[in-house]
Amino acid sequence: MYVPVWPGKPYPLGASWDGKGTNFALFSENATAVELCLFDKQDREIRLPLTEVNNFVWHGYLPGVGVGQRYGFRVHGPYTPQEGHRFNPNKLLIDPYAKALDGDIQYGAEIYGYSSDDPDLDLSFSDLDDALLIPKAVVIDESFDWGDDQLLRTPAHETIIYETHVKGFTKLHPDIPESLRGTYAGLAHPAAIAYLQSLGITAVELLPVHHFLTCPGHLVKTGLTNYWGYDSLAYLAPHASYSASGTQGQQVTEFKQMVKALHAAGIEVVLDVVYNHTGEGNHLGPTISLRGIDNCAYYRLVEDNPRYYMDFTGCGNSLNVRHPQVLKLIMDSLRYWVLEMHVDGFRFDLASALARELYEVDSLAAFFDIIHQDPVISDVKLIAEPWDVGQGGYQVGKFPLLWSEWNGKYRDTIRDLWRGADSTLAEFAYRFTGSSDLYELNGRRPHASINFITAHDGFPLNDLVSYNEKHNEENGEDNRDGESYNRSWNCGVEGPTDDPEILELRNRQRRNFLVTLMLSQGVPMILGGDELGRSQQGNNNPYCQDNEISWFDWDLAEGNAALLNFTRQLIYFRRQHPIFQQRKWFQGRAIHGSGVHDIAWFNPDGGEMTEAQWHDGFTKAIGIFLNGEEIATRGERGERIMDDSFLLFFNAHHDPVEFLIPSGLQHREWRVVIDTNQPRFVEVEICYKGDKPIPVEARSVVVLQRR
Repeated sequence: MYVPVWPGKPYPLGASWDGKGTNFALFSENATAVELCLFDKQDREIRLPLTEVNNFVWHGYLPGVGVGQRYGFRVHGPYTPQEGHRFNPNKLLIDPYAKALDGDIQYGAEIYGYSSDDPDLDLSFSDLDDALLIPKAVVIDESFDWGDDQLLRTPAHETIIYETHVKGFTKLHPDIPESLRGTYAGLAHPAAIAYLQSLGITAVELLPVHHFLTCPGHLVKTGLTNYWGYDSLAYLAPHASYSASGTQGQQVTEFKQMVKALHAAGIEVVLDVVYNHTGEGNHLGPTISLRGIDNCAYYRLVEDNPRYYMDFTGCGNSLNVRHPQVLKLIMDSLRYWVLEMHVDGFRFDLASALARELYEVDSLAAFFDIIHQDPVISDVKLIAEPWDVGQGGYQVGKFPLLWSEWNGKYRDTIRDLWRGADSTLAEFAYRFTGSSDLYELNGRRPHASINFITAHDGFPLNDLVSYNEKHNEENGEDNRDGESYNRSWNCGVEGPTDDPEILELRNRQRRNFLVTLMLSQGVPMILGGDELGRSQQGNNNPYCQDNEISWFDWDLAEGNAALLNFTRQLIYFRRQHPIFQQRKWFQGRAIHGSGVHDIAWFNPDGGEMTEAQWHDGFTKAIGIFLNGEEIATRGERGERIMDDSFLLFFNAHHDPVEFLIPSGLQHREWRVVIDTNQPRFVEVEICYKGDKPIPVEARSVVVLQRR
């Protein structure tokens, strides 16, 4: 079959259909030849040389080739792993700019660039063809009727994030049709959206949706899979198996429909993105895309031994963000998801790895510079996971302006507080008020802190109060994987129990964590399912568990109705009161003519905290006054913002503590609105005034409101 190849254009990269034909363009700096490979419905292949090269971009235009056409590339060049080159034209390669992929990778010896799996023989060359095992890129029609949809731009300080998984959230939902469960369409279903709206969250943060693979090796051999999705293959393509339609390229339309439906419900979409590494692994991994297109350009190689990869991620490789084309790929991907897919922001996995110019993490790295200068990306939510596994990779508090961070110090401090560890109240005070010690000096605001207690990586909330140790045996790694230091407390028994006292304590602890999270300054992030009491059976690393360990059990909603309703009330309570979601830092300024401040800290006896008590790790009880009449934040039109005032009494002791209202506040009446010793918000009017002591049970929080 004759297919004409016109010169075409070097830009845009990837496959671009114009209604009459398709332009194909691929970057490879060190290739000697590139072939475009077209596949028909029977997987018969036509190879077409791309002879036009501009600025290392190989390109051609094919008239008559249109939507639905499946394709890949074969790239010729030196196979000299000792020099960093791993070209092998026997391997069909996925277009890094593919907008959609058809099928999942199949595993066999053919997908490796070398001919043996012996660690010393990756220097050999494989002549096996793998075209039947590799997903094919698909030419798509990018048109879509967005109507009046646009980014929601919910102010950062008003944002409440719900971290969840496209498949896990919907897979067992009884009110979603079976054919839609586990898909983008399932998450767009009215039942799913109604539930999210009923919670009151403002954004969903989705675990990776870039098309990914399960890395060959342990998981494939044991029948497990890459459930979380942190091994990307194509940074512009939605993961195909999350599509309900099963039609080539339709996952793009389905994803857009999901975003449009969530936006219509007032819910932003934030994507967890993995630009630090790919699923091709280390020097023994398969040749699927970037490795065969131009290994030296796309990956960080060991400088004095480029056969091997720099690995700041623990996943075998790290992208070479110092290379202009790699930066371009990342930026083109980010812009595509904002402009074409309408997502509202990104959470960058192991973001410190992206900031490494050499070995150290550099907060002024080219990656940050280019994002700050980009008019599209600089205007959406940017959230960093501020660490990687390399030396010096823990960078909490050190990211530049525009960025928020997963605040690991917040997580650790609040966990320590409620498990009774010897942590200081000074540390708690910093975390509760937005972590000014981490973010204020470089000009950032409280919303730079993404506060979380639990996330996909680690115990869910139910397991945090039910297990002291991880129980990851189902992962097939002899319980060696996952974090061993969880800062968790099982309340007296490891795992499930029928003991009513322990169950009551666990329920109270869950409410303690949720109240602390929702009333802290900064942006709260809830792990999806925590409000239902979801358990992973003690598994703190279920990255490979695409089953009931990870999927939401919606039957829990009935047995945990009190927890679910409490969470809904709590989220509504936060959103109702601007004092808990301030744009600026507390200043502790005195109101003229009185000794009252915008925030003040007290002992249980009503006296102000002493310096010694702040740094005494044994002190477990503290009172906080939040003055609704002295909020530093102004409204959108510069108007003064007023709110009710609150007294918060935290008792992390194992014994009850009586608190007194500070003397300057005793003349007003205070109503109890939250007592975590109770399974719901306080409905009976309980008021305190004067010097009447306020009982706060062991390990509980009491919140009083003054109207």
